[in-house]
Amino acid sequence: NAGLADTAVKWMEELKAKYGDGLSYADLYTLSGVAAIHAMGGPQIPWCSGRVDQPVEAVTADGRLPNADVGKPGADKSDADHLRTIFYRMGFNDQEIVALSGAHALGRCHTTASGYDGPWTPTPTTFNNAYFTILSNLKWVPKTWDGPYQYVNQGAETLMMLPTDLVLLEDKKFLKWVNVYAKDEAKFLKDFSDAFHKLEELGTSNLSPVFA
Repeated sequence: NAGLADTAVKWMEELKAKYGDGLSYADLYTLSGVAAIHAMGGPQIPWCSGRVDQPVEAVTADGRLPNADVGKPGADKSDADHLRTIFYRMGFNDQEIVALSGAHALGRCHTTASGYDGPWTPTPTTFNNAYFTILSNLKWVPKTWDGPYQYVNQGAETLMMLPTDLVLLEDKKFLKWVNVYAKDEAKFLKDFSDAFHKLEELGTSNLSPVFA
């Protein structure tokens, strides 16, 4: 999400300044996430208010988020192990890991931000199950360039996948859900909504429902 610093974060700061202490950063960012997903055709994800911001010294250290580069050739740890280590400790199962990965239907990577380059789908502003259909139907080959290890669709090279995307095809337990979501968009949207709602409420208490 490094590419958000000069765009979305700037807009968030303007909203925060407008509402002040009446709107926590935690509520602002989670609400913005569910609103953006819905605006781009995704499900209406339930959202509750009441998250309380904490000082930097009270939060967990950096380095606990998924690292797309872990499973590249020669790495000490596989992408499947890495994804499960990250998400299992938060209480997510394999189905939920795959469902959340479907958010890669949106956006693209920029060399000036993450170092990677390209969109996952040809419709990066539409939330649908295209990530799964494209991931499973195209042939993916390593990109030949001086940047970080990533994959491109063979021939056209107009789309990209990260090592942590390709592992969803390589791991049988993950692949099961890739196939389900590639065939059933309605189920993907429902399962994504459930998993994202769970994610946005981790570690919270005493929230007040705003919309469901």
